[in-house]
Parts: sequence; C-alpha cells; structure tokens
Amino acid sequence: MSLQVISIIGLVLIFAFATVRSVNMGAVAFLGAFLLGTFVFDKSNDDLFAGFPGDLFVTLVGVTLLFAIAKANGTVDWLIHSGVRAVRGRIALIPWVMFLVTSLLTMVGAVVPGAVAMMAPIGMNFATRYRINPLLMGLLIINGASAGGFSPISIFGSITNGVVERSGLPGNPVLLWISLLLFNTLLSVAVFFMFGGKQLLGKRVSTDPAQQDDEPVGGGGAATATRTSTAVEATTLNVQRIVTLVGLVALAVGALALEFDVGLLALSIATIIILLWPDVTKKCVSEVAWPTVLLVCGVVTYVSLMESVGTIEYLGNGVVGIGIPLLAAFVICLIGGGVSAFASTTGILGALIPLAVPFLQTGQVGAVGLIIALAISSSVVDSSPFSTSGALVIASTPEEARDTTFKRLMAWGMSMIVVAPVLSVAIFVLPGWL
Repeated sequence: MSLQVISIIGLVLIFAFATVRSVNMGAVAFLGAFLLGTFVFDKSNDDLFAGFPGDLFVTLVGVTLLFAIAKANGTVDWLIHSGVRAVRGRIALIPWVMFLVTSLLTMVGAVVPGAVAMMAPIGMNFATRYRINPLLMGLLIINGASAGGFSPISIFGSITNGVVERSGLPGNPVLLWISLLLFNTLLSVAVFFMFGGKQLLGKRVSTDPAQQDDEPVGGGGAATATRTSTAVEATTLNVQRIVTLVGLVALAVGALALEFDVGLLALSIATIIILLWPDVTKKCVSEVAWPTVLLVCGVVTYVSLMESVGTIEYLGNGVVGIGIPLLAAFVICLIGGGVSAFASTTGILGALIPLAVPFLQTGQVGAVGLIIALAISSSVVDSSPFSTSGALVIASTPEEARDTTFKRLMAWGMSMIVVAPVLSVAIFVLPGWL
C-alpha cells in the first residue's frame, strides 16, 4: 500500500474516531500526524513541526483576543448600535451589509482571511444581539470574501491569473471575477432563505438606545431607568473604546493596505490595550477560542503531512488518466474542494491548475470554464471550520452557540465539497461555452 493511500485512510480514521468518541478532532489529528509521520513516513520532528500552521495559530489567538477585549470594554456594543442605525433598524439588511463590506475589502486587495478576521467578530455579535442565525451571518461573511476575492487586483485573482498565464493557458480575469461574484451572491441568497432570513424580513429594531433591548424588563420605573441608563451608556464613547476603535482601524489599515500579518498585528494591538487597562482585560485571555485553535491547527498539520508525502500530487496525476473529459473535470474540482476545505485555498489554486495542464491542453474541455469551476470549488469550501475563514467564524461565535454552529458549518462545508463542483461544472464546463 502506497504512502499516499495510507495518509488518506489516516484522515478518514481521524474523522471517525473524533466523531464516535466526541473528542477534539485536532488532538486526534496531532496523534495521527505523530504516529504516521514518525513510524510510517519516517519524518523527523522538524518535518512534522514544519506543517504546523503558526500563522493561523497567531491569527486565531490575536483576533479573538482583540475582539474579546472590544466586547469586554463595550466597543462591540457601540459598533452594533452604529450598524443598526446605518440600516435604520432593518434586521434583514444586517447580514447583507456584512456580505457587501467583506466583498469590497477583498475586491480591492485584502486577503480573504484578513477580511473575514475583521468582519466575523462584528457580524457574529450582531447575530447574537438580534437573534440572527449564526450560520446565516457567518456564511454571508465568508461568501462575501470569496465574491470579491477573485477580482483582477485581489490575492486569489492575482494568483489564479498568474498561474494560468505561466502555464500557457487561455484566461479571462474579468470573467473569472464576475463569475465568482455572481455565484457567491446567488449562493448567499439561497443561504439567506435556508437559514432563517425570511423570518427577518419586515423586522425592525429601534435605533433609540433607550429601546435597544429586545426583552421587556419588569420591575417598574427603577428597572426601566436602569435599562435606559445602560443602553445609553453603551452608545457613548470613552477613552477605552476610542483606543480600541483606533486599534481596530489600525488592524484594518495595517493588514489590508500595508500587508502586515493580521495575527501578529491583532495580538500586538490587544497586548497594548491589556497593558493600558489590565483590570478590565485580564480575563479576556481565557475567552480566546482555544478548543477551536487546537482543532484547526491539528487538522491542518495532518493535511500538511499528506502534502509532504505527495498525496495531493498523487490525486492530481490520477485525474490525467481518466478517459472521460467531463468526469475528469469534475474529479479535478472535487479534489480542489476536498483539499481546500482543510488547507490553504491559495496553495490549492497554485497546485492544481499546473497539474491540470496536460489534461487542459488536450482541448477536450474549455480551459477558461474549468479554471472558473476550479476556483469556485476551491473557494466556496472556505466555509469549512477547518479552513481559516470558517475557523475565524467559529472562534467569533459566542461560546454557548459555538458547538452547534461548528457542527452546522461543518455539515455545510462538507456538502459544498460535492455541491460546488457539481454546480460549477454543470454551469461553466458542461455547456462548452468557455
């Protein structure tokens, strides 16, 4: 049995053991990486640690810590109130504002994880406050990032178009961007109505801070006065909130415009605020989503081990030998979606397009259509909780709803591994118009 097949069986067993025993899948993945890597693949400790996603670890810790601080000192409440006023209290528009802003950020060049890292904590707090399904909010943020992420000046778009050009394949950067934008917009419309959006239509909340609470408070005038005082206080700015807002703006500018690492920058800003106000922020470290950090880092480390033994290349080369063009195109997209759900979308786009070159050069399917289908299949699965975007959404979800949201997001992300290739191949490859 080849090493590649053994690594695939190992991944299946990791999912099975973690599901049956109800334990953290990341811990099981670390166990699998150690046992297979050391005793089967003959990898050194340095080889195993090379696959640990240190950047993702810092991103998850830094972003969740910063927004835990923002929540503790009332900055998040102030942002929520401002957002409600911007849409004039129309709750149904709030997820779409998140979709639009996130897509605009990635459209002008922000990296997808950086944009999601900025928007997910704010969006999930909106969801909690106004009883919006966390899955609906999280998916619209992730889909918004993918919708803008393939513009000609964006990271995903630049990488895809660059690989296409270097591979000597025909490309259409504008059509790639528009196709991803329309696909993710239509997918988000379906998500909106599948996960409770219809119930939000027509609902409004008051933009008056004294009437922001959803539940009536009993106890007469004293209770009402207390509620009003608390609500008004939540809409005012003090020194801590101003400094936190400045920090959030610095995070956006530094990560999106100056291309600083979003995790290191978020962690640095959070630490500065902790040093300034230790009494308010000292409990926030415990609010970092540590189980999510363990989960994502463990699975990504194992997938990196799979890449190091050639499993991805093994699967890609197997496609070339398939004699049915449409089936081969579907399998390529299926591999892209399956691997990207657990690893870097950027890496998959850079790896699978070159592997598909021999197949595309036969002219049996349209190169532009297959590249668009592969881009869709590899990016839509970013909703998987094992991908950076999905992990950020889970980490930003309030603890009481985190397990449920994780399970639902995993079900959605895993379904997209199959659904996205089916739809994208049917739309962009099967008709033969590209």
